[in-house]
Amino acid sequence: MITYEFLQKYWWVIMSLLGGLLVFLMFVQGGQSLLASLSRKEDEKKLLVNTLGRKWEYTFTTLVLFGGAFFAAFPLFYSTSFGGAYWVWMIMLFSFVAQAVSYEFQSKPGNLLGQGTYRALLFLNGLISTFLLGIVVASFFTGSEFTVGKGNIVGLGEAGLVISQWQNPLMGLELIGNLRNISLGLAVFFLARTLASLFFINRLNHEDLVKRSRKFVHYNGAPFVVFFLIFLIWTLVAEGYAVDPESGNIYLEKMKYLNNLIEMPVVGILFVLGVVSVLYGIIRTIATSKFKNGIWYAGPGTVVTVMMLLLVSGLNNTAYYPSSVDLESSLTIFNSSSSFFTLSVMSVVSFFVPIVLGYIIFAWRSLEKKKLGLDELENDGHTY
Repeated sequence: MITYEFLQKYWWVIMSLLGGLLVFLMFVQGGQSLLASLSRKEDEKKLLVNTLGRKWEYTFTTLVLFGGAFFAAFPLFYSTSFGGAYWVWMIMLFSFVAQAVSYEFQSKPGNLLGQGTYRALLFLNGLISTFLLGIVVASFFTGSEFTVGKGNIVGLGEAGLVISQWQNPLMGLELIGNLRNISLGLAVFFLARTLASLFFINRLNHEDLVKRSRKFVHYNGAPFVVFFLIFLIWTLVAEGYAVDPESGNIYLEKMKYLNNLIEMPVVGILFVLGVVSVLYGIIRTIATSKFKNGIWYAGPGTVVTVMMLLLVSGLNNTAYYPSSVDLESSLTIFNSSSSFFTLSVMSVVSFFVPIVLGYIIFAWRSLEKKKLGLDELENDGHTY
């Protein structure tokens, strides 16, 4: 018989998978931040824009799916984080809106803002969204300043009752002042640019752009590794937010996240394999001039690595969204999830996820049968 606890853990696994997919697909944003650096001519820039333009909807759709699934499965997180860390989420979401508008309107004849303005917005989306996403994910380990009046949940709908309150007037912007958060924010930013460079190497039929992309794998891969190691080592040796399985009380445990990797050996092994896969894709691309498949190692490796990090933050009696001002307000997969009925119904729907993923893979492969060059771009019926 399926238990409530099983469903809560099941949906945390689903959310972790979506989180890993989202971070990987941010290579589109990474590529947008490279437009001016990689291109030397207008036709090169247009080629890069159109190469990314065939993928930007995947990132946007995954972001919407991630937010919607979080709202349905763990509504208390949704109300606490999206309502409290307001400015971080709003700035990120507005940058995605600007991205969508930019792709659709930059080449429209007679647009008022001009092509340069829209491409500047693409750059800002590439910079802001990747950095802030890393900041938000890091807060799953470092904590945020909020309190939750769990007793008010019973009286939901009554006038004057508030379930969660953010305790910092900066409404999420204070997260940018945490050095550990910054290290992961920069790691995600440089990772996205590295994945974009690997994607260009694999996808483009343009010798000059491919050569420059190889250099940018080195330029961005090195700082990614540095900032990721800073965050990882800092997190593994720091105190973590543990949950007493009997009482449900939250307390600080030394090296909690390292203990989680050890106590969940499958998660620990997959995490190591994910990291190795990312590094292999980067290092072999730098070392071998004819190797063009780095994205197919670094991409899946990114998905697995991020997924395992998120599993470590929420499983094995761990508070996945800790409160740094009131430990007992910290959110766990048990005290923040939807009802048994809601999770059960959603689980039936989740069985269609493999079908959706299969369709994405099929559509991706169909679009990638032929590398994209200037000649192919001119013969394309739709360009950005």
